[in-house]
Amino acid sequence: MTDKRSQKQNLDIHVGLALKRARLNEGLRVNDVAKVSGISQGMVSKIENGNTSASLETLSKLCQAVGLPLSRLFSSFEQSQNDVQFIKAGTGMEVAGRGTDKGHKYHLLSYHRGRKKNYDPFLITMDDLSETFPLFSHPGEEMIYLLEGKLDYRYGDQIFEMDPGDCLSFSAETPHGPEKLNQVPIKMLSIINYSDDEQ
Repeated sequence: MTDKRSQKQNLDIHVGLALKRARLNEGLRVNDVAKVSGISQGMVSKIENGNTSASLETLSKLCQAVGLPLSRLFSSFEQSQNDVQFIKAGTGMEVAGRGTDKGHKYHLLSYHRGRKKNYDPFLITMDDLSETFPLFSHPGEEMIYLLEGKLDYRYGDQIFEMDPGDCLSFSAETPHGPEKLNQVPIKMLSIINYSDDEQ
């Protein structure tokens, strides 16, 4: 988890980069910004490099000098913080999936990704050699990557013998699913990608 100190450092770096980017887009040099804002050239450089925190008054002057709305400076920081998600091993949310009642365990590895859901990543585990499975059919494109164990995986009329490290990608509307578990426990990564009309 990001602590307050590192979050403050991230904000300083973000502010500095945003100001520098806006300055360069306007074709301005550091001394141009210093003259217009009334802030020393050395202080402008420190702020742009994220080496110091600036007051709101100073940031307002710098934003005016480079033509950047002050509100955009902070809203873009909030957006950048929400663009990343870190899930520690073993902490993915366990959810009900298409094969939950057949002994599969689904751990969702990413969630809360904004207004549109483009993909679902799951860690699927199976550990009973005697399990039998239905075939699945659903919208989207799916990729499965076998991490551990061995199994035969059916896609339509084809059977693929999968070992750790094997990867299979396919249209998920064609019936598919595990045909036979050859070595358990089995762990595989499943990523389902959706097009705009499938969300």
